[in-house]
Amino acid sequence: MVDPMRLIALLLLVGATSAFAQQADPTRPPAAWLAPVDDSARGATGEQAGGLRLQSVLMPQGGRPVAVIGGKTVALGGRVGGATLIRLNEREAVLQGADGVTHLYLTPDVEKQMIETPKPRKSGTSVPVKGLP
Repeated sequence: MVDPMRLIALLLLVGATSAFAQQADPTRPPAAWLAPVDDSARGATGEQAGGLRLQSVLMPQGGRPVAVIGGKTVALGGRVGGATLIRLNEREAVLQGADGVTHLYLTPDVEKQMIETPKPRKSGTSVPVKGLP
């Protein structure tokens, strides 16, 4: 005879596992990044040139750097969308094409700012605290 508590626990475990498996992958890029860009719909939304989007940069030690642009892996000096990848760093790809030079950024909406850290105190010095004797 099967214990009813074990049966209920087993059914709950199976149900929870099924629900967990259907959740979205948090590491997957947004759906808008994976969908092809329609030139007529892009308009003035600020999309990068020609629908090309820099998705990843790989800089292996001792190997050729490559970029994933619009879902295609492009080595430095390679061509994508009628343009040549002429420069590549950790956050930017530069393409040279018939329209001139195009800069593609990994995070075009994010602006980096330097954080200033406070200087350490000199050892052996004390600072009086207001309100304490």
